[in-house]
Amino acid sequence: MTGGRPGHGAGPENPSARGAYGGHGGADGAFTAAVDGLADPLNDPLPGGHTSPWFRADALPAAEPAHEAGHVPSPGPQQPPGAPNEWYDPAGYQRDWYGPQEPSTRGAAAAPAAPASSGAPPSSGGPAAPVEERAPAPAFPAEPRTEVFDAVGAEAAGPRTEVLSPVPDGPAPASAPPPAPGGRAERRRAAKASSRRRRGPAPDQSAPAAPAAPAPASRVEARRAARAAKDSPAVVASRLVGETFISLGVLMLLFVTYQLWWTNVRAEQIAGKEAGRIQEEWASGDRRPGVFAPGEGFAIMHIPKLDVVAPIAEGIDKEKVLDRGMIGHYGEGKLKTAMPSDKEGNFAVAGHRNTHGEPFRYVNKLNPGDPIVVETRDAYYTYEMASILPQTSPSNVSVIEPVPAGSGFDKPGRYLTLTTCTPEFTSTYRMIVWGKMVDERPRSKGKPDALVG
Repeated sequence: MTGGRPGHGAGPENPSARGAYGGHGGADGAFTAAVDGLADPLNDPLPGGHTSPWFRADALPAAEPAHEAGHVPSPGPQQPPGAPNEWYDPAGYQRDWYGPQEPSTRGAAAAPAAPASSGAPPSSGGPAAPVEERAPAPAFPAEPRTEVFDAVGAEAAGPRTEVLSPVPDGPAPASAPPPAPGGRAERRRAAKASSRRRRGPAPDQSAPAAPAAPAPASRVEARRAARAAKDSPAVVASRLVGETFISLGVLMLLFVTYQLWWTNVRAEQIAGKEAGRIQEEWASGDRRPGVFAPGEGFAIMHIPKLDVVAPIAEGIDKEKVLDRGMIGHYGEGKLKTAMPSDKEGNFAVAGHRNTHGEPFRYVNKLNPGDPIVVETRDAYYTYEMASILPQTSPSNVSVIEPVPAGSGFDKPGRYLTLTTCTPEFTSTYRMIVWGKMVDERPRSKGKPDALVG
């Protein structure tokens, strides 16, 4: 606390101070006691109450008895007359934060002697101010402060630095952390942080936390942020276009799978059933050869080199004949051609090159002399491949005439004509393959050599 002010000390060296307060020395001593009783806003509670949660009334030191004139009281907090007997207990502060402490094995060093904190000794006219001894200093770093003292008989008063809380010589308790530098606020923060570390482990900091998005400052900014979060019309349109193309791609893939794979599966099943039905009729003898209805099967074609066995039906209707995996006979209207049993003429047929059973898929690989056998109810008719026309217009019907144009035949005979689409997977043009009958064998004589080998 601040000692007596220069010029206000009581005594013979300063006789001018007595007249101001109306007494010889009592007023001067009362002034000194009042100044000493002022509360320190950093260290002591306010007069009339205590604000520190670590206040310990039982730790107050006993009042020091009055001394004779010339005795210098020990430095310590002074209580004004009538003030409550309160004192701040640093040891209790440390115990509350850090738990019970073991008694130190080393004795605390005595605080160094401090100069008198008051002015001249009290005059004989006034009572001496009560003084109290200083309590043991807490184990915290010293806090230097500068004060001005008025020493009796001193030639001049000057500023000096006094250490109010010296650090004891003994080491700090083992359980207490090293004291935090700085003032009281820093020490309290350090004590709180140490208490949190004792209570539980710190949260896992291995994964960096995502920074929180700042809240919009106003409604306008909130609306702008909401509009920015929404997709723009261009983005929505691009997504729709993308989804449309994906859907179309999936549909096209399904259509291609249907055309190239499923149609062949279904056509082969239908053609196989039709060939079995035809053979059953032949075996039972229910029908005699003659005129056949459109779509009705009446013969079976064998191409041994291509491993083709397909029924032949009347007509070239796409849905009723060709798409069902069968070979169609040109037998209607202006495109009507001869039957295999006729003694002269051109037996012309058509079939798919791709999809729907594709019986003529590889007819372009036939070479002159390769056998083609047509099986009917009564006989086997064997033809040999003679020539091929790789490409012609679909409207060129001369290729199926009794003496086909471009076949190399120059006179009437018993001929065979195979027609199909080209190039593959299109119907832009027609490919033509011609053959000439070389053998007619009744069924009673067995299969021809082309089917036996």
